[in-house]
Amino acid sequence: MDRTQDRLLIAGLQRGDQAAVRQLAELYGPRIHQLAMRHMKNREDAEEVTQDVLMKVYRKISAFRGDSALSSWIYRITFNTSMSRLRQHRGERTAEQERDRALAVLEASDDSAQRTPADPADWSHMPDEELLRFELRKAVEVAVLELPEIYREPVILRDFEGLTTEEA
Repeated sequence: MDRTQDRLLIAGLQRGDQAAVRQLAELYGPRIHQLAMRHMKNREDAEEVTQDVLMKVYRKISAFRGDSALSSWIYRITFNTSMSRLRQHRGERTAEQERDRALAVLEASDDSAQRTPADPADWSHMPDEELLRFELRKAVEVAVLELPEIYREPVILRDFEGLTTEEA
């Protein structure tokens, strides 16, 4: 989509034009979904992220400054929404795991005659490794956002959205 079409779409969204909302969903919905799917690894969550992003774009279009392409702004919203949902799900999963562990302990104490040796500790998800990965991800994001737009767009399209070099 070129800059002129983006400007027309932005103007329509700012006026609350329903045709512009449909056009936003048609043009950017599949790309948002593809990117969300890459992060979420789950179709239902990716669909929810897509809907959230489309709503955020519609509600926050007045905050779009035009410093970058509309697609870059939408990409950023999609990435942030996906990461937020993943953090939320991580907390839910942790609570479920703790509940399951507590139930297992209760069952083991009720059935003390059939105790099994404890499983070895899982060292694959150390907090410092997760922190380092998070910091690296942030550093890459900052570096990509600091690129001039002429370089940033192809990097985002190719390396983050999965397009071929020719398509980017």
